[in-house]
Amino acid sequence: MEGHSPPLQPGSELLAHVVQSVPALITYIGLDERFVFANEAHRHWFEIDPHRIMGRLVSEVLDPESYLRVRGALLQALDGHPSSYEGELFNRPEHRYVHGTFTPDLDQHGKLCGVLTVFTDITERHALEEQLRDSEQRFSQAFQHAAVGMALILPGGRYQRVNAALCEMLGYNETEMRAMTWRDVTHPDDLIASDALASQIANGKREAFQTEKRYIHRDGHVVHVLLSVSLVRSESGQLNYFVSQVQDITKRKQYEEALFRERQLAEVTLNSIGDAVFTTDVALNITSLNPIAEAMTGWSSGDAKGSPLDDIFRVRDINNRQPLENPLRLAMRRNALVDFCGRAILLHRNGFETPIETSAALIHDHAGNVTGGVLVCHDISENRTLALKMIQLAQHDTLTGLPNRSLLYARIEQATSMATQRHRQCALLYLDLDHFRRINDTLGHGVGDQVLQAVAQQIRGALRDSEDLAFRYSGDEFVVLLPRVDGAEEAANFAQKLLDACTHTRVPHLPPLDIRCSIGISLFPNDATEPDALVRTADAAMYEVKMQGRHGYCFYAPEMSQRSAASQRIENVLRHALAHGELSLQYQPKVDAIHGHIVGAEALLRLQVDGVDLFVPDQFIPVAEDTGLIVSIGTWALREACLQARAWQREGWAIPVSVNVSPLQFQYAGFYERLDAILNETGLDPHLLELELTERTMMSGGDGTIRLLRRIRQRGVRLSLDDFGMGYSSLSYLKHFPVDALKIDRVFVRDITLDAETAAITSAIIDMARSLNKDVIAEGVETEVQSTFLREAGCSQMQGFLFGAPMPAAKFQERLAEQPA
Repeated sequence: MEGHSPPLQPGSELLAHVVQSVPALITYIGLDERFVFANEAHRHWFEIDPHRIMGRLVSEVLDPESYLRVRGALLQALDGHPSSYEGELFNRPEHRYVHGTFTPDLDQHGKLCGVLTVFTDITERHALEEQLRDSEQRFSQAFQHAAVGMALILPGGRYQRVNAALCEMLGYNETEMRAMTWRDVTHPDDLIASDALASQIANGKREAFQTEKRYIHRDGHVVHVLLSVSLVRSESGQLNYFVSQVQDITKRKQYEEALFRERQLAEVTLNSIGDAVFTTDVALNITSLNPIAEAMTGWSSGDAKGSPLDDIFRVRDINNRQPLENPLRLAMRRNALVDFCGRAILLHRNGFETPIETSAALIHDHAGNVTGGVLVCHDISENRTLALKMIQLAQHDTLTGLPNRSLLYARIEQATSMATQRHRQCALLYLDLDHFRRINDTLGHGVGDQVLQAVAQQIRGALRDSEDLAFRYSGDEFVVLLPRVDGAEEAANFAQKLLDACTHTRVPHLPPLDIRCSIGISLFPNDATEPDALVRTADAAMYEVKMQGRHGYCFYAPEMSQRSAASQRIENVLRHALAHGELSLQYQPKVDAIHGHIVGAEALLRLQVDGVDLFVPDQFIPVAEDTGLIVSIGTWALREACLQARAWQREGWAIPVSVNVSPLQFQYAGFYERLDAILNETGLDPHLLELELTERTMMSGGDGTIRLLRRIRQRGVRLSLDDFGMGYSSLSYLKHFPVDALKIDRVFVRDITLDAETAAITSAIIDMARSLNKDVIAEGVETEVQSTFLREAGCSQMQGFLFGAPMPAAKFQERLAEQPA
């Protein structure tokens, strides 16, 4: 044999052992295509002694088919280029599938010496791969030719694979679809719900889901589908992809929509006609009554449903009052139409009679089988007019003419049912007039009724079309139902329109009343799905507007229900405290800015048990104002403060006590008379009482307020403008109001040492007030730096934690006793 000795010849016993022990076929082939070396694996694979093939040609050892398979790779290696072969080898009963490598052996000069071959048995792997390919091919065939749309979707939402049915359904080819996500083809109104379901399945909260949704076809039309989605995870639990099955149900939805319209038409027709209509099942049990039937029998449709027809539809002979056989029973027996013309009376649930003409007919299914019956009754007396009037009175508010709450819930149910069918949203707006009680109390209930009528007219005028509905819910509360909105923004725009409409309310022969309102908004199905829940959530949102200062709108959020419950608890506590003497006043010192001694006190209301605040004023004062309790509470506080000031006066401490007056309390009819009575009752020197009012309180009543302020000043009571700078903040107003002092709000005091602009504004306020001969009181003073600035700026009095927190009367009296005489 020609050629050099192969590198596999013994040079190392360890190397030889490894080569002979590996389960792979290892050979060395010379340049003449003869085997120079073959390892022991040949014996185990084919029961051939490897020494018997050494020196023989490859073509002699291999069967012809095997030789032809590997010859190309061998020749390529003999040409100096590495090569490989994968396939069957050795034509024997036991077929082996192998992977072989042919590596040229070069000496140190780069001259080819021979070829090293290594063959490994991959028969089992090949079999598994074949099975996998068969499985993938079967899956691919089933996937591609499925009658429904199929898609594999990556976690990010992009289509990884789509079948022909889905492409045809949506009008895109496969390449276009694979460049898109499922969100790109989803109807915008269904995105939120679809995202929520996708998030739940991606987060492991569910393994699959099925839902109806809408896609947008390439040409723009809507495709209704039934979507089933499941997920596929890796062995480690990671999300690999989603499997989506999509069934086109557009035709079914069209049929359902047509059926729904027919049912709506039938319902509207039955509810609108002037005759009573009863429907039953085949056993003659009531399935429905229209409104006229309800009025003529005294039964509501809900109460009558399921009852035997004879218990609801009681007919007598018009002449002898003997019971007549039910005409529908006759129709069932005869399988024909039955008429009673002018010879029967119908008994109302409460006993009165109505002469009627009636006819009865059967209801058949498509196969001709009887499925029920229908009775139609015509009132042939004046009772028909009365029945129609009773329905009108029962379902509409007599003052405003608007539908009342008895119709509200039925209309909400109809609107939400239609919205569900059409994948739309509804909005419910709960409107409450701000401080309406003030109008009744100051101008009388007659004017209050005129205002409600005018507001109702403004609300009607704001409605967008015939689908929108307005209701008077109760008192000064109205509800507007928008059966069709595209989202929160549209509802918000309409709420603003209502706010503007209310502010333009005018009552003939009365000056402008500045009517304002608060509106809460709830959305179906986001906030609630049941009619009563939609009203409750809108009511909670409206109350949130009240708590934030009124005259605005707010969308419902879940935490509002908790706050609404809290406000109810506060109201209950306030009522109990007022009835059982559990309210209390604390007094915060006012000190002279120059000398630092106490020159006055501010009375502050507290709601405490055993010295612990149940609720802070910022919590219970808005509730008291909203419920009207503030008038009684304010009267109590005014009397209590006057009694305490009189007690200190008798002890030799004649210091003025200031009392905050709520806008509702101040504008309540008879405020001056109550103030005068309390002063007379307590015997307090009027100059020792100071009323603190806000700018908004003074501005809201026009000339009437100015007259009342002057009357109070003439009585000797001091007036203080509270929280100056936080309201209208126009200095020109001051000359119109007979006030003795300005109180600089704590917001300015807090920032005077931190912000140069605030300091400049504060100094200007003090200078302006002093030029008008008015005292200036700074509240919220907490540091010596603030005190020094205010003193040097000319402030006459100060109060705040630096000089003392609010304290009980006994503690305050101790402070007075400690002062030098």
